[in-house]
Amino acid sequence: MNFSNINHCWGTLIIEELSRLGVEYFCVAPGSRSSPLVIALAQHKKVKSFVHFDERGLAFHAMGYGAAAKKPAVLICTSGTAAANFYPAVIEASKKKLPLIVITADRPPELRQTGAVQTIDQVGLFGKYAQWTTDMPCPDTKIDPPFVLTTIDQAWYQAVRNHGVVHINCMFRQPLTLVKTSEDLTGYIKPLSRWAKSQRPYTDYVTGFESVALPTPKKIAARLDAVKNGVIVVGKIAGPDEAQLVLHLSEKLGWPVFADVSSGLRLGQDHSHLIHYFDHLLSSEKILKNLSFDGVLHLGGRMTSQRYYDFIQKQNPAEYIMVINHALRNDPNHQVSLRVEASVSNFIQTVIGLIKPRKTSVALKVLSKANKVADQIIEDSFEMDEPVNEPRIARLVSQLIPEGQGLFLSNSMPIRDMGNYADFKGRAVSVNGNRGASGIDGIIASAAGYAKGLDKPVTLMIGDLAALHDLNSLAMLRDLSVPMIIIVLNNGGGGIFSFLPIAEFKEGFEKYWGTPHAYTMAAAASMFELNYSQPMDEAHFKKVYTQALKSQTSTIIEVITSREENLKVHQALNRQILDRF
Repeated sequence: MNFSNINHCWGTLIIEELSRLGVEYFCVAPGSRSSPLVIALAQHKKVKSFVHFDERGLAFHAMGYGAAAKKPAVLICTSGTAAANFYPAVIEASKKKLPLIVITADRPPELRQTGAVQTIDQVGLFGKYAQWTTDMPCPDTKIDPPFVLTTIDQAWYQAVRNHGVVHINCMFRQPLTLVKTSEDLTGYIKPLSRWAKSQRPYTDYVTGFESVALPTPKKIAARLDAVKNGVIVVGKIAGPDEAQLVLHLSEKLGWPVFADVSSGLRLGQDHSHLIHYFDHLLSSEKILKNLSFDGVLHLGGRMTSQRYYDFIQKQNPAEYIMVINHALRNDPNHQVSLRVEASVSNFIQTVIGLIKPRKTSVALKVLSKANKVADQIIEDSFEMDEPVNEPRIARLVSQLIPEGQGLFLSNSMPIRDMGNYADFKGRAVSVNGNRGASGIDGIIASAAGYAKGLDKPVTLMIGDLAALHDLNSLAMLRDLSVPMIIIVLNNGGGGIFSFLPIAEFKEGFEKYWGTPHAYTMAAAASMFELNYSQPMDEAHFKKVYTQALKSQTSTIIEVITSREENLKVHQALNRQILDRF
């Protein structure tokens, strides 16, 4: 270990220790104050790095990577507002309980609150959305080097143990480059000689968190047994293995399953207990008369469907058991009667042998029959030669996307349309989206990071406003080793507001909520050297999407629709379903 100066030394220790901890992906925004870190990164032979000019998009990219890779990326930026641009993604990662390590370079303490250039108060910048923070002192030979390593070890452990964001604020004085100084760094790092000869982190952390036995499992099983008419509700869970355990549990309980599109149970899963179109069915008064749930078992994250929450609030079940692998409250209706902090797999494996097997419930029989009818109505409602519409695009993607690939769904309409209109007989894919704070910012960047972490092609479905909000991030696609297909559903504004009560406010609706525009993505695709197509009917969409799936170049497929017609299509489909019951 040969160092030019103390800054170079600390920068190298930080990057090397992160590498030993298993961090493989570093996301860097260019800047000067962070040079000691980036120099060390450039000199490291094992890790991978990604450089992007927009800190906001870069942070969403790192978050998306973590969602797919199941381990944290590291964000690095210079001082000042560069760090503040990380904030939206920090909030999203915190809300989604994703591990993310943020390292912001900072000016030394003597320059704080002096009006010095590019200096803001970065200590505690991310507030409660960073679950662990530290303000590292300026590198100094008077500070023992193990301090640097143990601090990094603790930051990493906090991120992966608690599934959240950690913030390391690193102050640096000049020189920021490899200027040789007179410090005796050979003697300084002698306490690390044993560490230097090994490949292990300085501090190993071991936890039995995932295998800890659930408290009072017999009491939990007894509470489940006491429920006469129950339903299983499934939000975001860990993956296919957990999804199969959910189905096994539903078979033993005899209960129906309402699965959110993010759960992995909505697409490519044709199981008799899955009620794929529950959102439609819960709007039928005739069906609701046959439903009376006195218990809910909610596994995983939050549901996208507001209709579900409205329905279950009216049902007011005596028992609402929620199982999720973190301590944060996930109870917008304030109905949860038993909150279990555990992984879904650990919970099911612990209680399934303790609960009594049951026959198929009446509710499951009613809903299963209606589910098949709804599926046929939706499939029959679309004609090949009709102009494409947004629900039809969602269904076509669910039918055409290859098994095992990634599907990233933007907020507002795309995630709802996929949940409500996808063909469950399609293929099983890895589904993700930014459902933490549920904003429309950083969607392209998040999907690009997801593709990087998944290392498989990803289809992104996104609205026009979300796409315009994140155009900078199209530059990320050229560095991906796998192609990404971006399907832009362009209805010339904010389509979701047409479905909300505010649409009745005719005086200012179009200007303030509809936010109309006439932009298309053709010029952006050209600028960023992406394939581009604008299909007009179903046959054309199938052709260009199939071609894009075979291409090694990322593609934008822009579907032009009308907000007014989109509302009518949704209303007509829902009406057709309700008319059958």
